[in-house]
Amino acid sequence: METDEKSPLQHPHTDSGGNKKRVCYYYDPRISYVDYGETHIMVPHRVAMTHGLINTYGLLDDMDLLRVAPATEEDLKVAHSEEYLDLLRRLTPASYKHDAATREAAERHGLGVVRDRRTGCSTNDNPVIEDLWDYCLRYTGGSLAAARALAGGGYDVAVNWSGGMHHACEGGASGFCYVNDIVVAVRALLGRFGRVLYVDIDAHHGDGVETTFLEESRVMTVSFHQYDGKGFFFPGTGGVDDVGGASYRALNVPLEAGTGDELYHEMFGPITERVMQVFRPDAVVLQCGHGRSQLESWCGADSLAGDRITGLELSVRGHAKCVRLLLSYGVPLLLLGGGGYTINYVASCWCYETAVAIGREIPDEIPQHGYQEYYQSQGYKLHYHEARSGNSDAQMKKMDKVKKRVMAQLDHLSALMATPSIMRQPDEQPARAVDIDDDALVDRSLRGEDPVERLHRRCGELEVTEFLIHLGKTIQLKQNKG
Repeated sequence: METDEKSPLQHPHTDSGGNKKRVCYYYDPRISYVDYGETHIMVPHRVAMTHGLINTYGLLDDMDLLRVAPATEEDLKVAHSEEYLDLLRRLTPASYKHDAATREAAERHGLGVVRDRRTGCSTNDNPVIEDLWDYCLRYTGGSLAAARALAGGGYDVAVNWSGGMHHACEGGASGFCYVNDIVVAVRALLGRFGRVLYVDIDAHHGDGVETTFLEESRVMTVSFHQYDGKGFFFPGTGGVDDVGGASYRALNVPLEAGTGDELYHEMFGPITERVMQVFRPDAVVLQCGHGRSQLESWCGADSLAGDRITGLELSVRGHAKCVRLLLSYGVPLLLLGGGGYTINYVASCWCYETAVAIGREIPDEIPQHGYQEYYQSQGYKLHYHEARSGNSDAQMKKMDKVKKRVMAQLDHLSALMATPSIMRQPDEQPARAVDIDDDALVDRSLRGEDPVERLHRRCGELEVTEFLIHLGKTIQLKQNKG
């Protein structure tokens, strides 16, 4: 069995007595039924595939499963305007198709067919789909439940792979994201924690989250993303000098296609270490969106090698190393999904990162389960792509300049935060206890079996039953003849 260089894994807050699970996990099977359309590259079914792997590797036994609890419209108001939410709530494919005023309102808010400001072409990135409002409430509910579990103090890590929709803004949809569940979750965390750090390792700039918190002294956003400097790679924002004005609480690390594990972590490790030293967060949110570059398409676990539209070329281990590093600080950690459009690769990565969060190393060989055939193209291996080594001298020099620039910006932030009037803002309180009943959040009876997994298991049981019946009849027939 292959292991990471830091194995054996051990979460710093694991309860050695085994009496209390320190990781909680959210899964709503209804999310996997959502269909963006036959030609759309966003496939929510990847969440069910991820869950299938997590289940078949036996990881559910090491986590508490959060009760399925869709968000409410009131919950979403901390991130979005009432006008936009009202439109989302009443929008259906039928009303969009038959009512011109509804279509115009949808276009103003980035929904349905809109003209792309960058290319001038019409796109349908955020289609008006069936049960759109229910979908938004469900994936946001997962992130909110996970954030509340952390705020209650009962868990060190909370996971919602169906969340991480970082492009949605206050008044509209963007980049396949309708509602920004991350903003909702961060707001919930701020109810307990004095400072919250948001780290984005999706291949696309976390623009929606960054924009929301530009004026919030208690939140810092850090985004590592692919960036061409010409606006051809979505969303075209996130240059190294975009630091949130004079606050320096928005940090952007633009990367080139083909960065790979080694160079990526030469950036990620030192920058993250310095961020933790300077900002001193009480909780961290990590968006684990995952790629291979196809600039004619856009959006993306899309920083993974082999993704359909992006090109940072990280291995599963390389991507998970980011999770491992943030775990090592012992700060409450919320793990969210995000982009990623080659769904078997996404599921492989998120399953492995779940194991990392728990503190287990799992076999590379993917066990037999209901989604087995999805992994044929990767040889039924979790680690389908090994880290490549070597970058061009030009690329190394360019990234070295970016790192120095980012480190200089962190020095500015450090100086600002050392100023007595800046060190602790009037609205910034230290972490405090929040009265949250874990039993109300956790479903103790839920075993988390996906419907496809159940069918696969039942088919297997039926095959065994039929075999035994046939065997019994054969023996009886022989006895009768004898």
